Amino acid sequence: MESTPTPPPPQQQQQQRLLPLVVVFLFVVGALPAATHGATSSPHFHPVVLVPGNTCGQLDARLTDEYEPPTPACRGGVRYGSRASAGGGWFRLWENFTALQEDPALSPCYADQLRLVYDPVAGDYRNVPGVDTRVVSFGSTRGFRSDDPARKDVCMERLVEALEEERYAEGENLFGAPYDFRYAPAAPGLPSGVFSDFTSRLRRLVERASERNGGKPVILVTHSLGGLFAMVFLDRTPLPWRRRYIKHFVMLCLGVGGSPLNMWPLAASSIPSSSSLVGSVLTYGNRSFASMFSLLPSPAVYGDTPLVITRAKNYSADDMPEFLSAAGFSDDEVALYRARALPVTLDLRAPLVPLTSIDGVGVPTVDKLVFWDGNFSAKPQVVNGDGDGQINLDTVLALERLIGDDPDQGYFKSILIPNTTHKGVISDELALKRVVSEILGANSIN
Repeated sequence: MESTPTPPPPQQQQQQRLLPLVVVFLFVVGALPAATHGATSSPHFHPVVLVPGNTCGQLDARLTDEYEPPTPACRGGVRYGSRASAGGGWFRLWENFTALQEDPALSPCYADQLRLVYDPVAGDYRNVPGVDTRVVSFGSTRGFRSDDPARKDVCMERLVEALEEERYAEGENLFGAPYDFRYAPAAPGLPSGVFSDFTSRLRRLVERASERNGGKPVILVTHSLGGLFAMVFLDRTPLPWRRRYIKHFVMLCLGVGGSPLNMWPLAASSIPSSSSLVGSVLTYGNRSFASMFSLLPSPAVYGDTPLVITRAKNYSADDMPEFLSAAGFSDDEVALYRARALPVTLDLRAPLVPLTSIDGVGVPTVDKLVFWDGNFSAKPQVVNGDGDGQINLDTVLALERLIGDDPDQGYFKSILIPNTTHKGVISDELALKRVVSEILGANSIN
């Protein structure tokens, strides 16, 4: 057991390693095509497939007689404010802000119906019994839109609009690949049915997008958790297929190795309850999601560096199982982290297709969490480092090492945009211009 001295004053803990715009590992630079505008798509563009970030996939659900609600009020689903009886039709489960604004008491129902359970017989995660779900509008970017104006900046909606201004057109050369964000890839050889279904659908979507555009390979653009899903997808796809169908991979706001910030929601009841759908539902349900372990700090990046500090013990990425136990996870849940999530984190590799990584920096980002009295139900004292407010700079630099050290990778370009947040990369005007210019430029990179 490690002991640690009394932490210094909070003002000394704030660490902001502000960086200028940096471009590293630039091997080839293609000339950017001139921006054009019009009602139809440009025949010269390679098709683009967008894979959004966490919580950006819209989900429909329906309830069967097998569903056992936590309260009688949850027996009916909610279809934009009107009740649907058990065994009835589909209703919007995520995100139905309209219904929750009309009846906030339904929030516990949403949280319960969004939960996942682990089936030890099948060796996989699944919905709560009696709840069927489906992803809305796969293949289209329409599902990225939300009825909550505050979410407009979060789920690629502004990026879609910016690409449309450059004569990309929905359904012609612009497509979306939303996914069920509650699930996650598992270690090779272990069942992961929902993620496997997503990758099969993504592969078919890429092939159809290419065929619709004269056989041109696709530019794959991801944000946040979508980047992890795409990395695993590409790694598990035959290399000849990748080189035939993927023109370029543009990965926004993701490194390798997770972030200390993601340890906070897993600390038992440490985040105050919220009246918002995102806050109330995800704080309650996140501990049941298969994806909750996916972006935890990796031992390959953080090693034995203390990330959670208490008077009695420090917890590093190497100590993640001990931290999860201390945060209230059962031995079976910790075993799932070891068997399913950790091997994926440790096995991330260069995608071996042209890659441009774009990340924000210069924003205070959680570097360490201090629960000095060991009370994980209390709000921690935060020690900040550099990053985009969610993704720590260490993970971005680790990505650069991972890609740069692979002699088979070929083209790789890393761009750091100063003073830009995680969502700002896909919503701030100047950052959006840079992202769109890189997508347009990828059309002409060989």
